[in-house]
Amino acid sequence: MTTITKPAILSEVLTPNPLHKLDGGVENGSAGIQDAALKKTSQDFESLFIGMMLKSMRSTVGKDSLTGGGHGEEVYRSMLDQEYAQEAARSGTLGLGRTLEEQLVRHIGQSEANDSRSKP
Repeated sequence: MTTITKPAILSEVLTPNPLHKLDGGVENGSAGIQDAALKKTSQDFESLFIGMMLKSMRSTVGKDSLTGGGHGEEVYRSMLDQEYAQEAARSGTLGLGRTLEEQLVRHIGQSEANDSRSKP
């Protein structure tokens, strides 16, 4: 019989800790996890945005008569555009992900400050 255990990262995040907040900030382990999650979420959003932009741009261009078009080509172009979008988001070419991440960090900092003020 095998037992399933929680990964160490989950136990850090889910275990209540009285030292969770010091001077309005979170402890290093949780802050690192939160920063990584914000970065990934921002990057995913940028990738999605670029993918939608590429799809919209492709719809304005006529079909290529040389390759014959068809469903296979549409699937291939869609997958290629998705890879282009992911690579552009990873490299930060557009800068949207970085800007979104900065805004989210600022917003989270403000909400934590408001929470600490409202607690007696």
